[in-house]
Amino acid sequence: MAAAIYTGSAAQDAPGNRGWLLGHFMSDDDVRHSKEVEIKWGIHPRGDERADWVTGETRTALIILVKGRFRLEFRERSVLLAEQGDYVVFTGVDHSWFAEEESIIVGVRWPSIPGYAVQDAQPAQLGHKDLVRGAA
Repeated sequence: MAAAIYTGSAAQDAPGNRGWLLGHFMSDDDVRHSKEVEIKWGIHPRGDERADWVTGETRTALIILVKGRFRLEFRERSVLLAEQGDYVVFTGVDHSWFAEEESIIVGVRWPSIPGYAVQDAQPAQLGHKDLVRGAA
């Protein structure tokens, strides 16, 4: 790719791409296209939760809290991001998430490969209490 510069607003760009600002899913001619890393600006209203657990994940992820209270659920434990700048790094584990308050997170995941997207996202079939217990 030739030299390129892109400027934008996460608040404006992210909604059109399910929150993602950079990754394999951007067109090949877009400077934001990457097979190495994905970056997400996630805005989650209070009570928002992932519709399905991510299973069989092999990539590494970093989630940083910008604002709010955001819980990540793993089969063996729960991690609460409660203070601005709190973060968690994980790799190769099943996971889900729940926004305890309106939250903004930055997600970084690598490498950037297809898969793991929830198609036609619907509200989760399980409530948050079920997720905390680790039910699938």
